[in-house]
This record gives sequence, C-alpha cells and structure tokens, in this order.
Amino acid sequence: MVVTGLCFVGVTALVKLLAGRVPAAESAFLRYVFGLVFLLPAWRSLAALRLSKRQLGLVTLRGAAQTAGVICWFFAMTRIPIAEVTAMNYLTPVYVTILAVFVLGERLAMRRIMAIVVALGGALLILRPGFRELDPGHFAMLGTALLFSVSYLIAKIISGEMSAAVVVALLSITVTIGLFPFALNVWVTPSWGDLGILFLVACFATGGHYAMTLAFAAAPVTVTQPVTFLQLVWSVLVGALFFAEPVDPWVVMGGAIIMGAVLFITWREAVLKRRVAPAGPEAQS
Repeated sequence: MVVTGLCFVGVTALVKLLAGRVPAAESAFLRYVFGLVFLLPAWRSLAALRLSKRQLGLVTLRGAAQTAGVICWFFAMTRIPIAEVTAMNYLTPVYVTILAVFVLGERLAMRRIMAIVVALGGALLILRPGFRELDPGHFAMLGTALLFSVSYLIAKIISGEMSAAVVVALLSITVTIGLFPFALNVWVTPSWGDLGILFLVACFATGGHYAMTLAFAAAPVTVTQPVTFLQLVWSVLVGALFFAEPVDPWVVMGGAIIMGAVLFITWREAVLKRRVAPAGPEAQS
C-alpha cells in the first residue's frame, strides 16, 4: 500500500506537470490508450467472455461514470493543488457507503451515519466556502468522488461474477471508448515529451493498481486502509517541493478528518462481517 500511494501520487504529479498543455479529455484518453498495452495478457479471457444483458448494462454504466469522473479529475489537476485533489478524493468511499444504502439496500447504523457527517465536515474544512473563492476544480473533484463511487459500487456488484483481471480490462476498454469523442472534440497535437509523460502516467497507474491488488490479497482492508493516508503526506511534499504549492493546514486537517471517518467505516464493516460469518469447525465442535 505504501508503493500504491507513491504510484498514485506519481500519477497526480505527472498530470500536474502537463500544466494544461493537453486538454483534460485528451490527456485522459491518451493515458487509457497507453494503459491498454498492459491488458494484452488478458486478451484470451476477454475473447471468451460472454456477458448477459444485465452485466453489459452494468459494465456500460460503470464505463460512463468512470469516463466522466476521469475527465473531471484531469481538469481538477490543472486547477487546484495536488494536496487538495488527494484530500477530496478520500470522499469516494464515503459516497460508496451512502450509495450502498439506496442501491444495495444496506442499513446504516447511527455510528456510521455520524462518521459520514464527520467526513463531510472534513470536506467543508478543505473547501471553506464563504472564507475563500472556490475554483471550478473544487467542484470537479466533488463530482469526481461521486462518479468514482458509482464506478466502485458497480465493481463491487460484478466482482463476484467475473475475475478481477476481466473487470479491470472491461473498465479500461469502456473508458477508452467513452473518452474518444470528448478527446476528438478538443484535440491538439501533443509533443513527444507530453506523450512520454502520459505513458508514464499509464505505467504508474497500472503499477499502483497492481500493488493495491497485492496488498488486498496479503492483508485485510482494516490493515491496508490506514496506509492510504500517506498519499496525502506525499502529495503535500510533492506539491511544496516541485510545484511551489504552499502547505495549507486546513487541507491537511480536513483530509485527516475524512480519512479518520473512512477508517471508522472500514473498521465497522469488518466487525459486522466477523459477526455474520458462519461458525468455523472449532466453534461447532
């Protein structure tokens, strides 16, 4: 998870390095095109795949949500500091928890409701509406977190029906297709240097997802989730050292509050799963 955080911060730093020279939709499209190279090992599984009408609808909806979220994220990266992007991205699991109530019929205990309220309070600390002028990038990140939560919730639904490699491959393919018309509409010819940066973005993103998969396989989420807070630390350092972005204590505090709420929600889910788990042989003997 430490490597995962470093990879994802590398992604944000490289996108920031583009400095808006390549439009957000085009940058996102090229990043996913380069990312398709890493899907070649899964082509046999994809060729043999037969989706039901329901699965096709879910995959398409996920691709659409992820496409819009990626465009918003790339846009936000050109407008607001790296630390703010990272901190606001922590809202995604909070949105997932809320959406699960309406989509999956999950119930929220009062303690988890309070954790959500605390997380939203952390977001207000970051944004501080009324105390500073909000940038369109802030609203883009709010939309990004919501759209990504829709994508993750659908992934949760279909992950039990197909392999992880196929789920990731289908997402990459649908997002690449979804981004194409938006990229075409704003297309500018990128330099070789910018293409190199976007290829590195694809490499870091793929490496981050692979490292995250290894971490999830090696330890429970309650162990791996706290380490994700290091992403905010790396983001603050990278923003300050390489992009001259001042360290905003309100952003750090707001991110810490959101992450604390996410950790509580994660811990509660783990506790509830242990309670409903069937008794093992030792308990039955």
